[in-house]
Amino acid sequence: MPTPNPPIDRLFHALGDPTRRAILDHLTGGPMSVSRLAEPLGVTLTAVAQHLQILEEVSLVHTEKLGRVRTCRIEPAGFRALEQWIRDHRTAWERKLDRLGAFLAEEDKTP
Repeated sequence: MPTPNPPIDRLFHALGDPTRRAILDHLTGGPMSVSRLAEPLGVTLTAVAQHLQILEEVSLVHTEKLGRVRTCRIEPAGFRALEQWIRDHRTAWERKLDRLGAFLAEEDKTP
């Protein structure tokens, strides 16, 4: 079951693996089965299922089993959490850089 607001460390861990990023890249084209995801990755179905479990735990992917086929799709909740983290940190750094710029501008004016 995906976490409603996954911890940022787990999100970055999930994105730290190139195979999991490749899975997400493939899913940007739309939902697809686990077997179809495994084909271009050159890994076993078991390995893809393990990667999908990690991505699902952090709300980046949602999987659904219909009959014998497990279909995967992008889950926006994890991406929203990443966007919020980036937005918060970017704002803080922009403020710090603005203060530094103002300080340096004052230093240039001083004889």
